[in-house]
Amino acid sequence: MKRILVTGGAGFIGSHVVRRFVTKYPDIHIYNLDALTYAGNLENIKDIEKADNYTFIKGDITDADFITGLFNKFSFDGVIHLAAESHVDRSIKDPLAFVKTNIIGTLNLLNASKELWGKDSGEKRFYHISTDEVYGSLGAEGLFTETTAYDPNSPYSASKASSDHFVRAYGETYGLPYVISNCSNNYGPNHFPEKLIPLFINNIIENRALPVYGDGKYTRDWLFVKDHAAAIDLIFFEGKNHETYNIGGFNEWQNIDLVKLLCRLMDVKLDRGAGTSEKLITYVTDRPGHDLRYAIDATKINRELGWKPSVTFEQGLEITIDWFLENKEWLKNVTSGEYEKYYEKQYLDSH
Repeated sequence: MKRILVTGGAGFIGSHVVRRFVTKYPDIHIYNLDALTYAGNLENIKDIEKADNYTFIKGDITDADFITGLFNKFSFDGVIHLAAESHVDRSIKDPLAFVKTNIIGTLNLLNASKELWGKDSGEKRFYHISTDEVYGSLGAEGLFTETTAYDPNSPYSASKASSDHFVRAYGETYGLPYVISNCSNNYGPNHFPEKLIPLFINNIIENRALPVYGDGKYTRDWLFVKDHAAAIDLIFFEGKNHETYNIGGFNEWQNIDLVKLLCRLMDVKLDRGAGTSEKLITYVTDRPGHDLRYAIDATKINRELGWKPSVTFEQGLEITIDWFLENKEWLKNVTSGEYEKYYEKQYLDSH
């Protein structure tokens, strides 16, 4: 049985990847490594936690000795590396945390992979998941391609850019078999409510203010998380070594237009009068280093691997809203911090 390590598999994107691999590939054993920091939540994947081909491991990728021991113990055939600090506002307040996790953590995984696989790495693969933010900011025109020069503007995107460079360097210097993907903004079920869409869904439910940065004209390309998991699946098994693939939703929205659409959909779902939620919009002071526009050209992955988004943004947003409305207990646990007790109850109390 093949053994694949997924890092950050209790997080938002990681949980969808873990579920997809565990259910789709019963002959592959998935090891989910997560430090269970604030955004890691085992409730995201409790439906598959008893699967025969699934093992959860609590641990930190910044601990080099722990990572080395893990690789020696389980002899992984592949790594899908999603674990990362990912919130720009947090990176502005605490850049060093992003250096430790996103750079040092990635290097620990690279070193362990290199040592374990050595020269006999033909069937192995290190898959590093990155972000479109490494490319910087776009003007009104143009798209990020796989050959766009890096130009990060926040401590978060600088740390991800650095980790991308290290992955490529290990490929060139040591012959490590790797693939990289850079994705646009994800959204969907299980999204931790510090990011725009789940935060605003929660705030509308609670009748709280909807804080929009600056003039709300910032533009993002939105990618449904299950479509991203499908792309990761394709790239891991069918992508070419030492290649980069951009994954985007072909789906650009200005923040203010997105928020107004969300308000309209939520008013219908909550049976509130038209325009009720829109009154909650509040413009707040812009954050430093705020990139004007991101937009991904996903032509390469479409042409080479046949991937394309399965839903429109409106369809994906409706699926997302319905999930949050049907899982208010999950939302309540996450916003109150109760989810952190799940690990203790599920894993520590039973041993």
